[in-house]
Amino acid sequence: MERYYLGIDIGASSGRHMLAHMEDGKMVLEEVYRFSNGMTDMNGEKIWDVEYLFSEIIQGMKMCKKIGKIPYSVGIDTWAVDFALLDMNDRRLGNVVAYRDSRTQGMDEKVYAKIPEDELYARTGIQKQIFNTIYQLMALKCREPELLVQADKLLLIPDYFHFLLTGKAVTEYTNATTTQLVSPVTKDWDWDLILKLGYPTDIFTDIVMPGTDLGNIKPEIEKEVGYSCKVVVPATHDTASAVMAVPTVGKKDDSVLYISSGTWSLMGTELLEADCSEAAKKCNLTNEGGYDYRFRYLKNIMGLWMIQSVKKEIGQMLSFGSICEKASRCEIDSIVDCNDDRFLAPINMTEEIQKACRESNQKVPIGIEEVAAVIYNSLAKCYVKTKEELEELTGKVFDAVYIVGGGANAAYLNQLVAKETGVKVYAGPTEATAAGNIAAQMLAGGELADLQSARACIAESFDVQVYDDNIRYVV
Repeated sequence: MERYYLGIDIGASSGRHMLAHMEDGKMVLEEVYRFSNGMTDMNGEKIWDVEYLFSEIIQGMKMCKKIGKIPYSVGIDTWAVDFALLDMNDRRLGNVVAYRDSRTQGMDEKVYAKIPEDELYARTGIQKQIFNTIYQLMALKCREPELLVQADKLLLIPDYFHFLLTGKAVTEYTNATTTQLVSPVTKDWDWDLILKLGYPTDIFTDIVMPGTDLGNIKPEIEKEVGYSCKVVVPATHDTASAVMAVPTVGKKDDSVLYISSGTWSLMGTELLEADCSEAAKKCNLTNEGGYDYRFRYLKNIMGLWMIQSVKKEIGQMLSFGSICEKASRCEIDSIVDCNDDRFLAPINMTEEIQKACRESNQKVPIGIEEVAAVIYNSLAKCYVKTKEELEELTGKVFDAVYIVGGGANAAYLNQLVAKETGVKVYAGPTEATAAGNIAAQMLAGGELADLQSARACIAESFDVQVYDDNIRYVV
């Protein structure tokens, strides 16, 4: 009898329920439910509607019952840094504010008044991003201190959903590291740092590793969905799950250069020890937690958020594939800095890109094809620079780039990366996050032996497109 595993992957714009089982040594994925997501505005804040999201989690679990494929276990991954606060009665306090909200503006200086920026990086190894949890908490401390006084638990988004399913309050390691409040040495909360910043220590729950079994879903959830199953914590940061699914065979993990390509582009390699050096800080590299206490040594690049935004503004009737194809026929050579904060949450992305080109005396793109071409070319240039930085800092020479996630479908961008870097680009699987989520569950369930065998299985299970200068083929 086939054993099914349910991976629930929730991104900034949508979520999906992916069922998987093993068949002839290969992982077979099946999407059984999909729902929309997005930030909304409430009382002057950009927030996530977590009640709606949890209702959709339940609806997708019901679908498994409807199609007669009951999961052995379920695990949820989402984006990083955002959180819910609960009081002592487990009631949620305030809004679940989204990372693109402006409340963290100026909070970096308040944090650095407590701990210098260089010291903060040296003890956490996490790149500065103004939306990191460390700055969100400072915003709460300054603007709504009563919420921190009332709080009994802080749960990152996937941990909150796991709590709603099981009643177990824990924090998963890979996502915990993105808060900028975890020590890469102890792999635990940096309690001295938390005290120095004046945050209440008792709101932080125990950190657990991917593969942790939280037990069965609560009886009331079982009654609602029509079955019982385990909740097994995956790598709950979606990028950590995607990196687990990089389809490498015959290579040491620390010799592989990957890009987890989606709303964000996360480009990096894996290390067994964090690099918290001044040189790494200068390059704005981060040391996020990975499976089995590895470190995802990477840079967070703005990514396809820019394409998603301009599609909504001036390309609504076009598919992403069509936009990519149209951009490939343009000859505009204007470039913008994809990592500039101006592109984080502009009122209008198209106009912001045009303004940036105008300010730098470059040709101003007109229409979806030229604007998209500027974005794709800018991303490729950024990838090349990041590859060079990583090679310099690690002393390695990367002979290929592995692109996983939805962005692996962006053929023109993949071709640009191959051209600009001069190395082969392996693109796929597109469902890397779901595959990695489920791989962690399968490892816990004994169907996969270790991370290497999981990656080998994924390499065998999904098509990978290879780009080499002007050639593309499938392996």
